Amino acid sequence: MSAPTAAPKAPSLILGTAGHIDHGKSALIKALTGTDPDRLAEEKRRGITIELGFAQLKLPDGRTMGVVDVPGHERFVRQMIAGATGIDVALLCIAADDGIMPQTVEHLHVLELLGINNMVVALTKCDLVDEEWTAFMVDEIVGRFARTPYADAEIVPVSARDRRGLQELLEAIGRAADHARRTHEEHSFARLPIDRTFTIKGSGTVATGTLWSGRISPDDELELLPSRKRVRVRGIQEHGEPVDVAEPGSRTALNLASIGTDEVRPGMMLATPDAVVPTDRFDAEVTYLGPASRKAPLETGTVARIAHGTTEVPGRILLMNGQTRIEPGQSALAQIRLEEPLAMARGDRFIIRTFSPVEVVGGGEALLCHPRRRTALSPTEQTLLRALADHQDQIAIDAAVEGSKGLATAASIANTTGLGTAVCAERLASLEESNALASIISPRSKTIYYAKAKDIASLCSSIENALMKFHAANPEKTGIGKAELLLFAGKGLDADSLDALLALMAHDKRVVLDGAEISHPKAGARAKQRELEIVKTLSGALDDAGLTPPTTDALTEQLGIPKQAAHRALGFLNENGYARRVGDFYFSAKALQQAEEKVVRHLQSNGPSTATELKDALRISRKHAIPLLEYMDAQGTTRREGDLRKLSGA
Repeated sequence: MSAPTAAPKAPSLILGTAGHIDHGKSALIKALTGTDPDRLAEEKRRGITIELGFAQLKLPDGRTMGVVDVPGHERFVRQMIAGATGIDVALLCIAADDGIMPQTVEHLHVLELLGINNMVVALTKCDLVDEEWTAFMVDEIVGRFARTPYADAEIVPVSARDRRGLQELLEAIGRAADHARRTHEEHSFARLPIDRTFTIKGSGTVATGTLWSGRISPDDELELLPSRKRVRVRGIQEHGEPVDVAEPGSRTALNLASIGTDEVRPGMMLATPDAVVPTDRFDAEVTYLGPASRKAPLETGTVARIAHGTTEVPGRILLMNGQTRIEPGQSALAQIRLEEPLAMARGDRFIIRTFSPVEVVGGGEALLCHPRRRTALSPTEQTLLRALADHQDQIAIDAAVEGSKGLATAASIANTTGLGTAVCAERLASLEESNALASIISPRSKTIYYAKAKDIASLCSSIENALMKFHAANPEKTGIGKAELLLFAGKGLDADSLDALLALMAHDKRVVLDGAEISHPKAGARAKQRELEIVKTLSGALDDAGLTPPTTDALTEQLGIPKQAAHRALGFLNENGYARRVGDFYFSAKALQQAEEKVVRHLQSNGPSTATELKDALRISRKHAIPLLEYMDAQGTTRREGDLRKLSGA
């Protein structure tokens, strides 16, 4: 790929063809754009489209649209679905000499199930029939479309051979584009389902697809899904022109660094890192059309092909709440469990195809992409899924809050519902303003946690009760650590949400926070008083011992103090400068000062001295003298040279 140059405005919408084989889709695209979308030699030899083809269409008002040309043969419906997932306006081709055929109907089903509601019908090959037959076919199409989302679709008679109706068709496409919105515009993060990969000599691996959402620039890091491998974008092209940024809805080719086509394959997806977590199951609203070959219900537990983006994997369809089957034309909530993970996000559309014979029989919309495994829904879960299916975001957020265990945050509700964090934060704040929820804030992360006031009070009571039980079982301990407290009173809390509750309780004087230790004001105070008494006892004993203190174990045994309590008290004295640990002994600060003064006076009077001479000057045994002298070396009071010590400044 070459460096970016001035490029035309990127297409903001994608036009996709649909229709039965040999109804003139590719010929029409070539007549409209000047580009032959059939790239393969086999396609040209057989006269049919096998793989997706691409072109760029210029509308009469100067706007441009990317074009995806899909196969019409029944054997290539999978490729048709892969191309249709990214289109915003459909161009359905129906040959005037042939009329509506099986793949016409199947493609219509695919477009409807994918939520593509903007369509223009091109009645192709009008040069082969007279005007009366053309009018008859228009009426036939109007009648067949009357009860579909495409009842108002414009029907334009055209001929790619003599170019009749092409201008009128372009104008009709422009009007459809005026009312179209990007199919995947609700997400802000980048997602590009890959439909082609190839290698360019000197540039490396190139992956192409329709950019569903977000923006991509050179040097961006993307995540390859479902493998989750990170890749870097070296360069970007749209319709053969280098660009500085790929916009949503554009046909995009990405030159990827340090990765081969053996790792990047059609069917995979490139996305903003960590924006989409592949899932092996999702909850959905499934619409069942039924097979064209027979009238048969969809039984719960049916294994089918689940087509999403540019890939297709086997999945088991489990209907909710004990429903055993649905008939053609019905919809139902279901959990779909996949044999391979899909990079799916809330609101994504999918297609269901049977295995044998291979037919499009339904599809739907993903509602929850990381649900727990269940088919029996609680009333709250039922409300949540229904609200997501009906795009009632506020009701969905309210249901997610109702069903959350413990404290909820904007991020946790966004993760549950698949809605944006900002939308969830706004709704939670609104619920707090109306007193439906209360909030607390973590002093560490500044995260706002929400719950009903009574639930926050209940959590605080649980913590308080856990502290009282702890103190009753451990009267000698002054408090408990946060990790241990979580085990006693967790109830779905983590360290950060516990911090938020403890900050509230400390403000209300229901707990005492002392560093990493938490205690109850009443029970903890008694233990602290006992600890203070031990501190005073040990401090006095060390003062009395002077330069010849006993070892810690001997000292605690002599005073009758429990070892654990003694070690905590000595640690307190050491940390606060009242005593210092020197080797196996604790010396009072007063004793250390006396020892240092004696050593300094001796060295000033006698010069460099041996350890024995300094021991004698201190009038203590070697077991106390050696640790003290090494301590003074470490503190920089003295400096050892061989067997002698001298003052550091000497």
